[in-house]
Amino acid sequence: MALSDHINTFGQHLLNRYGERVHKLSIHAGFTCPNRDGTKGIGGCTFCNNSSFSPNARESSAITAQIASGREVLLKRTGAKKFIAYFQAYTNTYDDPEHLKALYDEALAIDDVIGISVGTRPDALPEKVLDMLADYREQGHEIWLELGLQSAFNHTLERVNRGHTFEEYAEAVPRVRDRNIPLCTHLIIGLPGEDPAHNLISLDRVLELGVEGLKLHPLHVVKGTALANEWRRDEYTPWTMEAYIRVAADMIERTPKDVIYHRATGTASESMLLAPLWCSWKWKVLNGIERELARRGSYQGWQLETDGYKGSEYIEKIPSPSGRGAG
Repeated sequence: MALSDHINTFGQHLLNRYGERVHKLSIHAGFTCPNRDGTKGIGGCTFCNNSSFSPNARESSAITAQIASGREVLLKRTGAKKFIAYFQAYTNTYDDPEHLKALYDEALAIDDVIGISVGTRPDALPEKVLDMLADYREQGHEIWLELGLQSAFNHTLERVNRGHTFEEYAEAVPRVRDRNIPLCTHLIIGLPGEDPAHNLISLDRVLELGVEGLKLHPLHVVKGTALANEWRRDEYTPWTMEAYIRVAADMIERTPKDVIYHRATGTASESMLLAPLWCSWKWKVLNGIERELARRGSYQGWQLETDGYKGSEYIEKIPSPSGRGAG
């Protein structure tokens, strides 16, 4: 069986919609973040080194050049002929709207680019930018707004220097959904001080507000970050792969079937990764999630359709991720 037999995956969603494979191409458009430039803070998130997330994108390259480079790689590897330009690095709505429009337009003008996915933060969503994305969608482009929430707990967001609150996320979601812009929310499993209960509660809070897509990421320690210093001082202990797989499966079972999983794990390049080493094994983790769901005889939305554990009763029965806790 494949992961898509258990989960409503983004790849399968696009294949069904367009009748062929569609792949994302990561774009680095040279933006910054409000918690890096002093508006909200400095230094950025404690776990963030964007070179680990989009190593093939180069800030100095034009959008067209980055797409051409990424297309060449994916064409050889997968044969894909349609693409979504993924504005990934840093905060991709945090600039003058006219400059943003010029960059988005450059990507959408390329024949085999069918849309854009824009990664950003809940505290950086000007009305003009949301209106722009809604207009693109009305023109027939595939449009996604990806909001990095990571956790619904303010004490965690403060600890990792996110520079925004869950309340700001809760205020942003209706403004996005009122414009019919598909929303994909990012959640990180294994944040400092959090355990499986936090992950499930964060998921529940996101689902309650409404979302069309989700991304799950394991927290990994990469070079050049404050988290790397915490890890070296034994102030943060990464989760095991088995713990991540177990909790990811729990979250998937708890998610309605119509929500699209854009990602069920995340990786970092071996040249950047410090710990845990399994975060460079994408397919091993994905296969592990598939096997765990198969072992349970479950699938996305299973909890909503059965008499399985619910709420706090269910959360209490989840094993601790490690003997030393989650960090």
